[in-house]
Amino acid sequence: MFNTKNLSPDKLSLFTAVCLAVPVSIAFYIISFNWIDALIALAIIFMLAFFLIRFVLNKFIYRKIKVIYKYIYQTKANKREEIYQKYILPKKSIEEVNNDVEKWAEQQAAVIDDLKNNERYRREFLQNLAHEIKTPIFAIQGYVDTLLGGAMENPAIAKKFLENTSRNVTRMVDLVHDLDEITRLESGEQLLHKKKFVMQEVIREVFETLSKKAAEKNIHCSIKKGCEQPVEVFADKEKISRVLINLVDNAIKYGKTDGHVTAGIYNTDEKHILIEISDNGIGIAGRHLSRVFERFYRTDTGRSRNAGGTGLGLAICKHIIEAHNQSIHVRSKENVGTTTGFTLDKR
Repeated sequence: MFNTKNLSPDKLSLFTAVCLAVPVSIAFYIISFNWIDALIALAIIFMLAFFLIRFVLNKFIYRKIKVIYKYIYQTKANKREEIYQKYILPKKSIEEVNNDVEKWAEQQAAVIDDLKNNERYRREFLQNLAHEIKTPIFAIQGYVDTLLGGAMENPAIAKKFLENTSRNVTRMVDLVHDLDEITRLESGEQLLHKKKFVMQEVIREVFETLSKKAAEKNIHCSIKKGCEQPVEVFADKEKISRVLINLVDNAIKYGKTDGHVTAGIYNTDEKHILIEISDNGIGIAGRHLSRVFERFYRTDTGRSRNAGGTGLGLAICKHIIEAHNQSIHVRSKENVGTTTGFTLDKR
């Protein structure tokens, strides 16, 4: 069956001219019974109709379509685009043009969705940043005002308030330091200094660094059985150590008393290894898993802030691992535990 849906302007003009010329020539023959007059009428009407319809389509309809394409590309046409609009565009069918416009509309809708999401993240980030800064500032202000109001006369109270003030100042310094580190990681200003090192050695150093904090909750930190064999990786040792400290610190912070934190090292293929830090702590609800690497995102605001930290640790981990062109992931279940893993290049 003849399909007129995907006809170009020339084909549409031809088809329409035939539809006009044939009935008129048949009418001429019926009236005059002269097939020569009918053929002449067919030729004249076909030529006039074809060029007239083609002129109208190209002059008015495709002229408007060119304006639409210029609006879609939003740029002044260069030589290549001018050739496209002059020679190729008129050969496109209305259906093809419609598909191009629909595709453009879908792309614009996706861009708008991204902008809306970015705006939402920006608002949340600013709100969280304001809250993170406001909390220690107000605490410091309260302690200082109390001291100036006469509490300095009592040495015990003065010392306690100064210690609390110092703790809040340290929290603000950590926050500013973490924000600065994320900014430098995002901008690429913080260069990676890659070298070969044994992964198990760094993990043991991290366990030793956080041993006091683990001992407070009687949490046992160890390398998983079968993963003790030394594995060399090629990465920035200092930054990977920072990642491991954040992950192990979180595992201890949200781990159960008398629990355990286990590190696993696995060969995924000939070029990469997978490092995982697992705990049997409180876990993370499924609805939060896709957002745990966002800045300041907290699965439980009150409990998370009471546990300390700037709320930027996992975001920094993500940036560091992505700077190595690797990936980081988390899987978790409430009251079962959490496993956070990332990949690195082998030696």
